[in-house]
Amino acid sequence: MKIAVEGCMHGDLDKVYDTIKYIENTRNIKIDLLCCGDFQAVRNEKDMDSLNVPPKYREMKSVWKYCSGQEVAPVPTIFIGGNHEASNYLWEFYYGGWAAPNIYFLGFAGVVKFGNIRIGGLSGIYNVRNCCLGHHERPSYNDNTIRSVYHVREYDVHKLMQLEELIDIFLSLDWPLSITDYGNWQQLVRYKKHF
Repeated sequence: MKIAVEGCMHGDLDKVYDTIKYIENTRNIKIDLLCCGDFQAVRNEKDMDSLNVPPKYREMKSVWKYCSGQEVAPVPTIFIGGNHEASNYLWEFYYGGWAAPNIYFLGFAGVVKFGNIRIGGLSGIYNVRNCCLGHHERPSYNDNTIRSVYHVREYDVHKLMQLEELIDIFLSLDWPLSITDYGNWQQLVRYKKHF
């Protein structure tokens, strides 16, 4: 099975799928699945109000075409949420679900099986102030809750820890412990100074 992984795509699905098509054509392979994060799931203009991005950077990009059904994802796509999401939309899929045809959101903490591979994911980023709190934010978000709504909660982590079967692939926006044991850890630390 060939799996493409894309991080921080920020709503530019057309560009990601074009890249996959290019890779398939130039390498004569078939990509079976796309896993991505920081998806920026924005369906419409109203979703922009729940997007934690400065107004001058708010753009519709191309996710809306897939959510509306105008386009269908050419490869099955699984994603987790990040810190650039229309939180009002993803809250509708707290436990996971089909955000668009052929595009599945793993929820705030979820696991799915694709073929013989178990894929787990944890949406959001870690923030010490909000980790132990419940999900208290509700639309319409204010200046504080529009940022805190995408923070990982201890409750969601514990849900995943209760799994009895192993996860083959785990998607998360925060880097896992021991990441510095692999690759060029000095360069990793330059890009992200805390773990």
